[in-house]
Amino acid sequence: MIYELRTYTVRPGTVGEMVKAASTISRDIRADNFGKLEGYWITEIGPLNQVMHMWSYADLNERARLRAELARNPRWTGEYIPVIRPLLVRQEVRLLNAIIPPVAPATSGNIYEFRNYRAKPVGGAKQWLDLITGVMPEREKYSKIVGLWTTEAGQPNEVCHIWAYPDLNARAAARGNAMKDPAWLEFLSKGTQVLEEMHSTIMLPAPHSPLQ
Repeated sequence: MIYELRTYTVRPGTVGEMVKAASTISRDIRADNFGKLEGYWITEIGPLNQVMHMWSYADLNERARLRAELARNPRWTGEYIPVIRPLLVRQEVRLLNAIIPPVAPATSGNIYEFRNYRAKPVGGAKQWLDLITGVMPEREKYSKIVGLWTTEAGQPNEVCHIWAYPDLNARAAARGNAMKDPAWLEFLSKGTQVLEEMHSTIMLPAPHSPLQ
């Protein structure tokens, strides 16, 4: 399974138009026949005027085939693309391999946190992934992870993970409690040594997102 995370920066004031087009025209045309939609979010804290959407495919060959088919779909090129093209400022694509495939939260109405870390070249990402997977049972005592990935293309030496919380207060409480856990503190002391950069984005699920 390969995952594709697409980040679109749109012109200020047009996020609503982008989401409306994605939730109506795009979903009507695509459904899950050209890749499965895993989640669709609007950025709330961090980079602004962005939407992030994740798709899954059996492999890279299926992705290439389905995207080629979609590009030939007259409704896609005639109804959807003309609507969103004036809104777009920039598009970014990450191809991801799942270490922990997406798991929907037990309840809906969540906020989501996307964290992406750039690790040191030549082995840093693997070292960090080994450490985080080892301590995950301890970390998940405080909040459940939605998914964990390493990049295949787009951003080398990067790991990405998504967490869900009922609200920002619950996020603060979970992270505060984790910081009191000796196992988590030991992980941090080792894990930060193999990282170069750390970024966090708070996202809200769009109405049509499978992950709510």
